[in-house]
Amino acid sequence: MKTNDHAVAAGHSVDAAPWQEAFEGLMDRIAGRFARVEPRRRIRHLVLGLLADLPRKNCWTIAEWAGEATPDAMQHLLSRA
Repeated sequence: MKTNDHAVAAGHSVDAAPWQEAFEGLMDRIAGRFARVEPRRRIRHLVLGLLADLPRKNCWTIAEWAGEATPDAMQHLLSRA
C-alpha cells in the first residue's frame, strides 16, 4: 500500500494483505460521503496518520506527515467539510 512513502505502524503479527483489504473496504464505504476527490484523499491520509507512529497526533503533525504545507485543509475537513 502506498501511503505517501510513509510506513503505517502495525504490530509484527499483523498480516498486511488482509489489513490493506479491510482498509480499502472502509475507504470504499465512506468514499460516497465526499463529492470531490480531494477530501477522499485527505480522509485517507487522516486515517493513516492516526494509525502511523507519530509522536503526537493532531492536524499539524498529520498534515506534515501527509506532505501538506499547513494543517488548514485537515482542519477544514474535520470542522466544515
